[in-house]
Amino acid sequence: MNASSPAPRRARVRAPELIGKGGWLNTGGREVTLADLRGKIAVLDFWTFCCINCLHVLDELRELEEKHRDTVVIVGVHSPKFVHEAEHQAVVDAVERYQVHHPVLDDPELVTWKQYAVRAWPTLVVVDPEGYVVAQHAGEGHAHAIAQLVAELETEHAAKGTLRRGDGPYVPPEPVASDLRFPGKAVVLPSGNLLVSDTTRHQLVELAPDGESVVRRIGGGGAGEFREPQGLALLPDGRVAVADTVNHSIRAYDPASGAIETLAGTGKQWWQGTPTEGPALEVDLSSPWDVAWWQGRLWIAMAGVHQLWTYDPADGTVRVAAGTTNEGLVDGPAAQAWFAQPSGLAATDERLWIADSETSSLRYIDADDPENTVHTAVGTGLFDFGHRDGDAGQALFQHPLGVTALPDGSVAVSDTYNHALRRYDPATGQVTTLATDLREPSGAVLVGEDIVVVESARHRLTRLRLPEEAVRVEAVAHRTQRAATEVAAGTLRLDVVFEAPTGQKLDTRYGPSTRLLVSSTPPELLLAGEGAGTDLFREVEIDPGVGEGVLHVSAMAASCDDDPANEYPACHMHQQDWGVPVRVTATGTARLPLILAGMA
Repeated sequence: MNASSPAPRRARVRAPELIGKGGWLNTGGREVTLADLRGKIAVLDFWTFCCINCLHVLDELRELEEKHRDTVVIVGVHSPKFVHEAEHQAVVDAVERYQVHHPVLDDPELVTWKQYAVRAWPTLVVVDPEGYVVAQHAGEGHAHAIAQLVAELETEHAAKGTLRRGDGPYVPPEPVASDLRFPGKAVVLPSGNLLVSDTTRHQLVELAPDGESVVRRIGGGGAGEFREPQGLALLPDGRVAVADTVNHSIRAYDPASGAIETLAGTGKQWWQGTPTEGPALEVDLSSPWDVAWWQGRLWIAMAGVHQLWTYDPADGTVRVAAGTTNEGLVDGPAAQAWFAQPSGLAATDERLWIADSETSSLRYIDADDPENTVHTAVGTGLFDFGHRDGDAGQALFQHPLGVTALPDGSVAVSDTYNHALRRYDPATGQVTTLATDLREPSGAVLVGEDIVVVESARHRLTRLRLPEEAVRVEAVAHRTQRAATEVAAGTLRLDVVFEAPTGQKLDTRYGPSTRLLVSSTPPELLLAGEGAGTDLFREVEIDPGVGEGVLHVSAMAASCDDDPANEYPACHMHQQDWGVPVRVTATGTARLPLILAGMA
């Protein structure tokens, strides 16, 4: 749509009140209402802290938050997926961990989520100074469009006298002193010291073998050198590879000289359509979360795009090794497999083990397989999780972030949201619990006969003796609790609502600018309509005999600035994945609209 002919605004909708049983964070203890925000432009960010796309949006919004601090109030509405994310202290920790500098409503029962008809993480809703919803965007990549809308709203409401400038309700929490703050991963250096990624402080910290005494800090502590580093891996030349997560880069730290070098990444986030292989310093990456040296290459858990990549130091190149960028649990040859935020890697001579966090699963690739076929040892999909030991086919994890190879061929899993260390033995196919009462363990490393666990939310390393027998715990199983959409049996029309932001148009220079991918869990839910296409609508056939399940919808659209005088217009990618629980009823709907971006 041309900038000269903007879409007419629909009837205005009053924004529902902000309600959450968990209360408010970053406000000095006071409640915030929509009346308190009157006169401000409010951007509601519906997020959950397990979601890598939500973390990307937090970073996208920082510039808008700073530039328009006297007119815009960003309000995080924390809407949990996992049981652990509904715990208030976990939300408090996440707000500090990810340096959220705006008010956050803790909504563990999804009350406000439902009032705003949100269907996906993340979703952004813009409320004007008079309290009306004026835009809704699902997914990441919308910061440019929102910034333009904010500028228009500032002009409009300044002229009307309805814009109120000044400070918003944000009150920063008191800082807490500790040697580590939300550490991510650890590795044992040849000296016997431990190197830890001190994530929230943007540093690496070298500790003495006791795991407590600080030997040195690496990095300036600001966002310019490291930004929320996570995974660490020893390289054959003695350096340590660092997954520099928010810098979207792989760095190398030399413990001998203190030198830090960038191995891969441009510092920009990878988007659909950009290269997936080539000279390592010329290819964008997306939130690398862990690294492991395996079979002569550095393997990278690329959480931001649900893939595994590799860096080859012999020729200085990177490339995709496994995964399609579609989010889910699908096994098979590397080029066909699906992951969901792979966040932990462990290498042995025989296997590469993968903690696939959003599917709460443990997966692996065998060394002697030329197709790098991906297998699942434990886990069933995006919506099933819990704490259950026993046979691997029935066992459950909850958002694990780390995996550690043990001397006997088994692996220890940092079962992060269960606050536990678990063990999977491939020889017996059994899962057992090694330790409980850990606080968000995110990784572990072997030190002699002990295992040292990174207790991220307790800001420390905890040393455990590997027990001969596992701890016994009561089994618990969960499914993600979101209200199912009632649909009619038979034909269901999926409509992804996308309207290019003001001043932009769909980019059709190189073919279709949109993509839609549809699947379901269980697969039998769909009799027809699954697969990929270029239209943002699809008619699918629901099997009434299955009754209920989850529709997985992935949409992408590319738009470019619509300025005939600009030979090289800036282009923008909009993308989102939805997992929509559905239930077949006699009175169910025959149309399911999903908002990618558009006016309310």
